[in-house]
Amino acid sequence: MRTGEPLPAVGEVLAALATGLWHWDTATGQVTVDAEAARLLGLPAEPTTLTEVQARARMHAVDWNEITGVIQLAVAEGTLAEVRIRIMDEQNRVIRVVRSRSNPTYDAERRAFVLIGTLQEVTEPSPGTPAARSAVTGDWRRSREAFLLDAGRALAEARSTEEVLRVAAGLSMPGFSPDGLAVFGVEGDRLKIIGHHGQQPGDEGPFSHMALDTDYPAAEVVRTGRAVYLSTPEQYRNRYPVTWPLAAHFGRQSWAFLPLTVAGRTMGAWMAAFTYPVAFTPDERSVLTTVARMLAQALSRAEAAESARALTDGLQRSMLPKLGPEIPGMRVAARYVPTGGGLQVGGDWYDMIPLPGGTSRTESGGGRFALVIGDVQGHDVHAAGLMGQLRIALRAYASEGHRPDAVLSRASRFLHGMTHDADDPADLRFATCLYVEVDPATGCLDIARAGHPDPAVRMADGTVLIRRTDGGLPLGIDPDADYPTTRLTLEPGETMLVCTDGLIETGGHDLETGWVRVRTILEGHKGDLEELADALVQAVHGPSSHHTTGPLADRREDDIAVLLLCREGEGCGCGDTVVTAPQVRRTMLSVAQAEPERVAVARQQLRELLHDWQSEDQVDSAVLLLSEMLTNVLVHTDADALLLAEVRGAPGERRMHVEVTDTSDDLPHKRRPGELASSGRGLMLIELLADAWGVDPRGEGKSIWFELYESTAADSPEPPE
Repeated sequence: MRTGEPLPAVGEVLAALATGLWHWDTATGQVTVDAEAARLLGLPAEPTTLTEVQARARMHAVDWNEITGVIQLAVAEGTLAEVRIRIMDEQNRVIRVVRSRSNPTYDAERRAFVLIGTLQEVTEPSPGTPAARSAVTGDWRRSREAFLLDAGRALAEARSTEEVLRVAAGLSMPGFSPDGLAVFGVEGDRLKIIGHHGQQPGDEGPFSHMALDTDYPAAEVVRTGRAVYLSTPEQYRNRYPVTWPLAAHFGRQSWAFLPLTVAGRTMGAWMAAFTYPVAFTPDERSVLTTVARMLAQALSRAEAAESARALTDGLQRSMLPKLGPEIPGMRVAARYVPTGGGLQVGGDWYDMIPLPGGTSRTESGGGRFALVIGDVQGHDVHAAGLMGQLRIALRAYASEGHRPDAVLSRASRFLHGMTHDADDPADLRFATCLYVEVDPATGCLDIARAGHPDPAVRMADGTVLIRRTDGGLPLGIDPDADYPTTRLTLEPGETMLVCTDGLIETGGHDLETGWVRVRTILEGHKGDLEELADALVQAVHGPSSHHTTGPLADRREDDIAVLLLCREGEGCGCGDTVVTAPQVRRTMLSVAQAEPERVAVARQQLRELLHDWQSEDQVDSAVLLLSEMLTNVLVHTDADALLLAEVRGAPGERRMHVEVTDTSDDLPHKRRPGELASSGRGLMLIELLADAWGVDPRGEGKSIWFELYESTAADSPEPPE
């Protein structure tokens, strides 16, 4: 071409370079190609217009999907879109590989992408060569997708900012991995370093508290919300000459600064720096952009979780009390684990309240105290607020010197007045509660219960019994409810457990199966009281709990509150006492004339006392005889009955002594009942089944007793014919 002659048409130049033009409008769904582009697509070499379906049929399916992703990425970043495309024939064979370069735009009015680009045949790169990174191949894509899935899962599981940064530092991106990472946050009008990896401690100094209007890539990313890619040190130096000296001494060759955006708000920037040149192809930018989005979401979740934890931890510390000073002769331990709901504090609580006055004083001058444990319905902020108010009310009533029944009655009226005046039925709440007044000198426990699980006592030899106590409705249901008091005695070496239902039911258990799990821990523990409290929580909420799940898999987790009270003595594991296995265990229970239902409680308590007795037949016999003796008192006298059951001796050689005492002077007599008689066989059964028995007159009243000697099933005598 001579000087001064007009330039050839663009089409002629492109044809001379074996480069075709194509135009794609997603609104019309049509793809227009010139003659060269048609030839490259395997069509006759003439301009033509294709539908999207026809164009897609000439391209590898994976590459067509790649085009869509690259176009969206290029529009978002305002860059060129480049992609390699495998052209297929009618037999789905690859006939050539072409490279498309285009500048796509987005028409907001038509909601469509418009692409004008070039097609040029290229040589398919060999696997493992540097150029292979920019080619679109199925294997590379599967590696990228697997990496993003793993990264997303790891970042989603991170629960703190430190964990998020640790996960981000360990990410190994397919085909290229950064050598240095840094996460920048925003504090007012300045950048701050949240965390970094690949730099020495102290290297972050010049970049901390940098003003947002500084000529620095991360500051620009935060200001504009757009990513900055610097493929070479020359690009960095030319674009950011002021801050280039700060980055030069790290010896990096390429940098990517990406915005950390959540819900349209740029909360910071992420820097990925490389020790080797990176071209930042569309595929590489797509990976970095996706990781930045996941990182931003993970940091946002971690920040919200940490703020919530700080808030709820402070709320928990303010609401849950510290246990009082040491009590001579007794030990107290407590645990609270918020497992239910989204809050880290819920409706469960415990308290230890010093009581005024009292007839019993310890040597140090301390007196009686109360232990309280309860559970307000719900796992929300309202439940936590009610818990705090109810705890304060209970402490106030107890400090006034009221007895346990009066404390719970007043608390029930208080909670009823707070909740039943609400306009929203969802605000109606109730609470279960157990109140125990303790006399440290005598071990006497006065217990009032409002719909709460009964206490359990671990005896000195490790036997665990549920102590049945009288109770009333949960607090807040009936303002005039009564709460009867039950008196128990905690013997030296015994430990009492009171807890909320979360300890029993967490892990898919009901009250029955959950109690078996808790009882196993209580009976098998050999350490002190604090270790026992930890063991109980770990058994239901720690890693070991995953192996003891219950039958109710859909049952939600619940908060856990635990209180342990130990009266020091031989066998308890506290203090300097030598732990030996005591040879005596006993239980006592009163059955009033007006309480015939307590006969069933007595039977259950005897079964628990004999839970490890070797002969089940002997246990059944003992329960039958006890039922006969208690029923005889209730039916044939006007007196109340008092049960005393004891087990003495070493396992395998033990003796069971069961005694029922009443204040009536009428002695039982052996009878010869007829075949149709409904009574009169009690003493006959005792004589037949017991190894020893007797009736002993007392100064006032009498006692009837029997004994059984432990034997295996093989040693049991044959029943008479």
